[in-house]
Amino acid sequence: MYKRVLLKLSGESLAGKKESGLDFEEIEKICKGIKKAYDAGVEVGIVVGGGNFWRGRSSGNMDRTRADHIGMLATAMNALAVADTLEAMGVDVRVMTSIFMQQIAEPYIRNKAIRHLEKGRVVIFGCGTGSPFFSTDTASSLRAAEIEADVMLKATMVDGVYDKDPHKYDDAVKYDSLKLEDVLSQHLGVMDSTAAAMCQDNNIPIIVFSIDDPENIYRACMGESIGTLVE
Repeated sequence: MYKRVLLKLSGESLAGKKESGLDFEEIEKICKGIKKAYDAGVEVGIVVGGGNFWRGRSSGNMDRTRADHIGMLATAMNALAVADTLEAMGVDVRVMTSIFMQQIAEPYIRNKAIRHLEKGRVVIFGCGTGSPFFSTDTASSLRAAEIEADVMLKATMVDGVYDKDPHKYDDAVKYDSLKLEDVLSQHLGVMDSTAAAMCQDNNIPIIVFSIDDPENIYRACMGESIGTLVE
C-alpha cells in the first residue's frame, strides 16, 4: 500500500456522459473510490483539471494568460464539487488554491498541506500552479513533489498508456510499464513534457489507469497491477 498519493482527476471525468459541467452521480462514484482508499489509511492529495468547463487552448484569439486564468477558476469549481461530495460521505476535506480566494478556500501553503494530510484529511488542490502556461498535469507533478507523495495516480479516460491513440487505432499496443525517458523521447502523450520531466527529476512514479471503474483508485493505492506504471 502507498502511504501518500497524489491523484490527478481530469475535468472531463467529472462531467461523465454530460461531457461538460458537473455530473454529480459520476462524481459520487469517483469519490467512493477515493473514500475507500482514505478509509484504508492512505493519505490522499487531489489535483483537479478544468476541461469540463473551459479549455484555454480552444479560446481562439483570447490572450493566453487570461484564458489560463479562466481555466484556473474552472478547477476551483471542480475542487469545491469534489470536496462537497466527499464531505457528504464523512471524509474530512480541505480545499487549497494557488490563487488567493479567502472566502472560498485556504491558500496553498506546502507545510500546511502536509499537516492536513498527516491529520488524516484529504487535500484538494485547485487553480493549478497559480501561473499561466502550466497545465494541471504539471501542477500534479509539482504538488506530488512538494508533499513528498509516494506515487502520482493519473486517472484518465483510457486504461493505460498506448503506443498510439486506442480510440483511433485498433492495433494500438498497451504498455504494462514504461520509463519516463521513453515517454519523453517517444512523445506518448501521457502528460506534457514539463510534468514528465518534473516526475523524472524527482523520482516520482506514475500509474496511469482508467477512471471508468472508480474502484481502480483504491486498487492503485493498494499497489495492485493496473493500467501502466511509468517510473
